[in-house]
Amino acid sequence: MMSDSFPVRFISWEESARLARTLAAHIKGDRSKLPDLVIAIGRGGFVPARVVCDELLTTSLTSIRLEHWGSGARRKERAVVRFPLSCSVADRDLLVIDDVSDTGDTLSVAISYLQELQPSRIRTGVLHHKASSRLNPDYYAELVKDWNWIIYPWALHEDICGFMEIELTSHPVSLPDLHSILLKRYNLHVATDEMVSAVEDLIRLGKVTKKGELLFAYEDGITTSES
Repeated sequence: MMSDSFPVRFISWEESARLARTLAAHIKGDRSKLPDLVIAIGRGGFVPARVVCDELLTTSLTSIRLEHWGSGARRKERAVVRFPLSCSVADRDLLVIDDVSDTGDTLSVAISYLQELQPSRIRTGVLHHKASSRLNPDYYAELVKDWNWIIYPWALHEDICGFMEIELTSHPVSLPDLHSILLKRYNLHVATDEMVSAVEDLIRLGKVTKKGELLFAYEDGITTSES
């Protein structure tokens, strides 16, 4: 975790779709040739890329899988390509889509990887571009000036589990107290049924155990990752 407390912002499905359509409008509006192939960065770029393709009226969509951020703001040292492309992109105009440019490392690794495959052009687009990012994407739907952790609807359950485990690693707490901690430290409003579901899954995965009313986290932590 990057600090003891930081703001968290939740993006709804409706807002995500609106942002993706805005992103597509920027792509169409710059008078450049439309891409030959859209590449989603998995996993965060899957939904935005599909909406962008719908707006561009193209079915040329594929993906690569990179990993950088873990659940609940757990950060790996560097982004790595886990699943590469399965098709040739030589001499093709590429558009790479992700949900967010946070540090910029994920897009940088994707660009470096794709450049080795000799495309004619590589452009990048994201829903949210954070001003703190070291890389500026070619297109973005919204500029985020003040840093916050963004939870997208396709990663809601995973991120809640991640934040819960971070807090439980520090000390055991009851479910109501954990709810209060998430609200106080991250301004994260989590419904009771979602809290219960997250705890049940963490117990099922062997990440958390319950003794009486108290929840305890094991030291190994969650291993699932967001791009």
